[in-house]
Amino acid sequence: MFTTSHIHPMLVHFPIAFVVIGFVADFVHIFIKKEECFSKMGFYLLIVGTISALATLLSGILFTSEMSGTAGEVRETHETFAWVTVIILVIVSVLRTFVLIRKAENNLFKWLIFAMYGLAALTVSITGFWGGTLVYNYMMPL
Repeated sequence: MFTTSHIHPMLVHFPIAFVVIGFVADFVHIFIKKEECFSKMGFYLLIVGTISALATLLSGILFTSEMSGTAGEVRETHETFAWVTVIILVIVSVLRTFVLIRKAENNLFKWLIFAMYGLAALTVSITGFWGGTLVYNYMMPL
């Protein structure tokens, strides 16, 4: 039977995939192949990744249960990295949208946005690591 506790596990993979692949697309655009399609793909995946990260964080807050002991500490670390990831993604999305609207893509903001996007890809990966640790070390029966 489906319960609300299933929502968070169903959503967790989307922000990881969207953000990491979006960052790779931007990397390819900047350093390997200057095709505009990679930049557009990076932008759209950033926006979708930000929305999916917000939905995933919200589902984790609303639909997962509290934990105590070491599992509770791992959950807190997981949630902290989730908040950091969402904050970075929102900032990067706003900055990138602003730069795109102003058509100012060849300035210093480009490098700041790229670095922050890379940081978001790193923090979403760390968030996933702590979530996986929580599931496989503390919630899965042996």
